[in-house]
Order: sequence, then C-alpha cells, then structure tokens
Amino acid sequence: MSPEAPVLVELIYFNAGGGHRASALALEAAIARAGLPWRVCRTNLFEVFDPQARFRQWTGMDPEELYNKRLARGWTLGLTHELRLLQGMIRLSHERMVQALRHHWGEHHRPAMVVSLVPNFNRSMSDALERALPGTPFVTVMTDLADCPPSFWIEPQTSQIVVCGSPHSVQQARAAGVPQQRIWETSGMILGEQFYADVQQDRAAERVRMGLDAHSPVGLVLFGSEGSKEMLPIARRLTDTPLILACGRNAELAQALRALKRNAPTVVLDFTREMARIMRLADFFIGKPGSGSLSEAVLMGLPPIVVRNAWTMPQERFCTDWVRDNGLGLVLPHFKAIAPAVQTLLADLPRYQAATRRMHNRAAFEVPQVLAQILHNAGQQARQAEHQAA
Repeated sequence: MSPEAPVLVELIYFNAGGGHRASALALEAAIARAGLPWRVCRTNLFEVFDPQARFRQWTGMDPEELYNKRLARGWTLGLTHELRLLQGMIRLSHERMVQALRHHWGEHHRPAMVVSLVPNFNRSMSDALERALPGTPFVTVMTDLADCPPSFWIEPQTSQIVVCGSPHSVQQARAAGVPQQRIWETSGMILGEQFYADVQQDRAAERVRMGLDAHSPVGLVLFGSEGSKEMLPIARRLTDTPLILACGRNAELAQALRALKRNAPTVVLDFTREMARIMRLADFFIGKPGSGSLSEAVLMGLPPIVVRNAWTMPQERFCTDWVRDNGLGLVLPHFKAIAPAVQTLLADLPRYQAATRRMHNRAAFEVPQVLAQILHNAGQQARQAEHQAA
C-alpha cells in the first residue's frame, strides 16, 4: 500500500503592495517550522483570474503594478472612493471569478484547506470553494490590524473563517455578524522568521562598517517595497540626523537620495531581504503606517513616526490609532513637522522603546496552530456527517 499523500494547504496571495506575498512566505515558513505534516502551495490570485496574462499583453504590466506605482509616487488621495469602485466591479464580476476559481479547484487540485492573505476577493473565493469542494475550510488571515468595512477583509454572509491580529479586528468581526466559532485571534501580524531570530550582532561595529556612527541615534526611513518620493523631503529636513533610507525596488528614488547632500551619515539601500538585520542597527522608524512594516518595526524595538491625513490609505488609518493609543511613537498630520518630531521622540526615546517591548507579537507561532485546529475541527465535522449519513 502506498503511503498516504500529505495534506495540501493552499495559500492565496497577490503582489499589490508586497505585504501579501511576504505574509504568504512568512506563513509557509512558519508552517514548516511548526513541523506540521502538510504540503503547502502558494497561488497568485490574479494568475487564476488571468492565466494567459492578457492584462500584461494589453497594458505591458501586471494589475498589481498599477497600484505599486501609485504607492511609489504617493498618489493615494482618493483611494477610499476608488476602493468602493473596485468593490463594485468585483461584485459585478462575481460569477465569472467564481467560475475561474471553481475550475482552479478542480479534479487535479483539491486542497484540504485554503488560506487567503488578500482582501476584497474573499467572498468570491469562499463561494467558489464551497461549490467546488463543499466542507473544505476557507480561512482568511488578515494582514491588516483592522478591517475597512464593508467587504474588505470580513465577509460574514459566507462560510469564511477569519484570523484577526488585533482585538479591534475581532470586535469588527463580531459586529459584522461572524459567528464566534469562526473568529480566531492572534497577538499581531504574521511576520518573517528573521524578525524572531536570536542574532548575536556587534551592532556598533556593523554600524561603523556601513558608514554610520557607532552610538548616535539612527532613523530607518521605510515606505514599503516600492519606496516613496516622500523620502526625499524627509531626508532634506533631517539633514543632521543619521538615516538609513530603504528604497525597495525604486531605483530612481535610490539614485536621487544618493545624490542628495546631507550633513549626517546616510545609508541608501536598494531592495533587501535582510530588513530585520537593518532594523537591529536603527533606533527609530519613519514611514507609512502599514500594518506589516509597523509591526516589524515595533517587534524590533523601533518607535515609529507616521503620518495620518487625507492621503493615508483607508486600511492603514487604524494603525495610526494603534501607535498613539499604545504610546509607541508619534502620529503627525504631515512630514513637514518631521524635524521637531524626531527631537521630541529622541528626548524620550527610552519610554517609547519600553512601550514597543510591551507588544508581544507571537503570530508566527500562533497562526500555524490555529490552522491546525481549524483543519482538525473540519475533519471531525466530516466524520460526524459520514457517521450520521451511515
């Protein structure tokens, strides 16, 4: 008799913003680290909807690239209205997307559990999975600290199981009408294993090697994997503050920052997969209030300085409340005030650093166990149904 095939668990992501793919990779690694006997596959949702890549053929770019280019240029004003327009288009395309997903989950691809790490499309995925593979658990692991209702992360009218990374998102799920047995809470966002590694690092020597002062406070400026043009005026206004400027894949921005004349030591980074190592060299964080990068910074002990205004994306607005309510750092109306804000933060840096240490994010260890329990419960329900039918 051939050995039983391992359980297949499918992780759904896309590349808009970069955080969803990073979360999928982090979850895959966390599952392996937990020793769960599963075979994990990752699926880019847009490749299911457009397997022939016609959008790229017509436009010369993938759908996610439009969004990423807007982030890099700071064109985020009005995204709330555009989000509602997008959601309306998704509703109109619901049956077409369900059919594409049903075909994907056909005879040759039958996961025991599907885990979504993306917003907006969870109703389509849940409905399609229920039609293709009835009883197969559909789980959404939120990669934001809060939902942006309606129909962003939480879809109460479906059989979706939602994993929430904050008490606030748990309350949102309950208020939306999700049954308690389909709500699971973790202590934060799921992050990569590098952020939990116990690394013995000569911090002072590494700083000197990079051209920084061994002991002067250093700020890390980070606006996600696509960077942001906002980093240029920040670097100018903080000319006397040592900075690490992480530009991600934005080569044009990196070139402009390298050409900038500043008084203080400056390190300009291109895209790197060693962000945890870089964060260990910094003392505070400046950037956009994204759940992923903020959670990474706080876990690494970096008090954040972020902005909330009309340009702040709707799904990131709660993050500014999270920073303020937990005393983690400063929330500004705009980065024109960044220089006095840095002075204020550094004057009370130990207190802010102590606040970051009170945030115990263990989601990378919790989420695999949550998924294992969900899969176990689904198996029990299936066996009970078979017993009743017999």
